[in-house]
Amino acid sequence: MNVLSKWFRGAGGGGEDTPASETARIIRRSNGLSELTRALRSEESLHVLDLGPTSAQNITYLTGLGHGIHSEDVLLASCDPSLLVPGSEGQPVMDVDRFLAENLLYEPASFDAVLFWDTPDYMHADLVKPLVQRLHRIMKPKGLLLGYFHTRDAGSDAPYHRYHIGTQDTLELQRIPPNAPGREEDRRYHHFRLQRVFNNRHIENLFHDYSSIKFFLGRDNIREVLVVR
Repeated sequence: MNVLSKWFRGAGGGGEDTPASETARIIRRSNGLSELTRALRSEESLHVLDLGPTSAQNITYLTGLGHGIHSEDVLLASCDPSLLVPGSEGQPVMDVDRFLAENLLYEPASFDAVLFWDTPDYMHADLVKPLVQRLHRIMKPKGLLLGYFHTRDAGSDAPYHRYHIGTQDTLELQRIPPNAPGREEDRRYHHFRLQRVFNNRHIENLFHDYSSIKFFLGRDNIREVLVVR
């Protein structure tokens, strides 16, 4: 099946958040989103990849700008227990090849922009670099990637949030409580735990193959980055 047939166009169109799982949201200003939005407004009919949980709000916002959007929750996919296989010494290791064979199956240079959110902070360490390399392959030259990285001050118990675009420069961060009714995957989000903290040098090394990176330091222990393919 041609994966590009999954593009959402027009408002609505499936994948809407389960109303029963809605909780109070944190509103935060995002300079990185503001800069990305300016770039998206300057072009027409771009292709955007959202790597977070499917958000009807994000779909409506981006299609309202005249762009196509595809959502793929790679963090949730990475938590498949069957991806852990016995290593050479018997210890469990991540089956990176299988993960890449089952996720982000797009043609090279498919996307003009990627909403990376804070995926690397919560993902298994063995998958982070291969994921960034796969994104490099499927992004167009000069394509933009927007990411959020926790600083050390955030603490090891920093909760996982779903990201919803509010306006051109604001995000709504939604946390799912452990006893939330609704879809099983919604409840699984509560159990995601911060795996590591990237400093600036780590982030620069992670995106070594990309052409440039710009940092925005927020006031809530989050470091924003806007990366150019």
